[in-house]
Amino acid sequence: MKGRIFKSTGSWYEVLAENHKRYSCRVRGKFRLDEIKESNPVAVGDHVIIELENDIGSITEILPRRNHILRQSVKRTGHASVLAANVDQVMLLATFKQPRTSWGFIDRFLVAAESFRIPQLLVFNKKDILTQDQLEELLPILNRYESFGVSTMIISAGFDDDISNVQKMLEGKATLVAGHSGVGKSTLLNRLSPIITQATNNISDFSDKGTHTTTFAEMFELNEHTFIIDTPGIKEWGLVNMEPPEISDYFPEMRDLRLNCKFGARCLHINEPKCAIKEAVEDNQIILSRYESYLSMALGLDNRK
Repeated sequence: MKGRIFKSTGSWYEVLAENHKRYSCRVRGKFRLDEIKESNPVAVGDHVIIELENDIGSITEILPRRNHILRQSVKRTGHASVLAANVDQVMLLATFKQPRTSWGFIDRFLVAAESFRIPQLLVFNKKDILTQDQLEELLPILNRYESFGVSTMIISAGFDDDISNVQKMLEGKATLVAGHSGVGKSTLLNRLSPIITQATNNISDFSDKGTHTTTFAEMFELNEHTFIIDTPGIKEWGLVNMEPPEISDYFPEMRDLRLNCKFGARCLHINEPKCAIKEAVEDNQIILSRYESYLSMALGLDNRK
């Protein structure tokens, strides 16, 4: 019987089967997908084949994935962690303060999605605590992100009007929602549907950071055609299996310009002469923080927290 993984709790998985019933399942045997070392080879969103015995299921096969979102495993060196599979778009919930989400973290998340050409939504929460000066600083940057294909929005998760705008962005799609702990992800999801009752916590006054309230990835069905995947709060984002020469391909504003570099596809846009990317940064065609994010990825530096 076919089904889809709706919840992962380590060794057990909740599967919504094609008969519209949910079953607790365990993996039979070991899986290896696409020759990638994955700390969790079965992920929320995966389409699977299950066999039942007394309403307990065994996952016997993982069907081919359309895409997946990977990051470096924080527990197992050299392994990847799969946040979700077979998604239509990803939403990164960020905050300008309390806690502040770094542009390095944002860009790493967007690059990971762009590597599979998955559409991206960048939503800044807690608009109600921003000053007018802070809004005027944030809006032009988001307009630049919009210019290369990232959909953006500034919201306060506690306000009804903002929620309706988010619902429109999610309608008819399977969306992975990610973000640091404390950005209001659980608050937003609880507002989107009465069936979602994720725990929420306040920000620590000492560290200005949130505490983890979501432990495992889980998919929720908002309606017959709309699904959201909640993920545990993420402190940092490490890229997986990306070589320096290919990284600029995942920056849409660099993708076409790089063809004009003197050394073409061999240009790393770091110290090479007549580099079209560096010239575009100097001319403000590319945001300086985006170029700095690119450098941190290409050089193996760390600006992701």
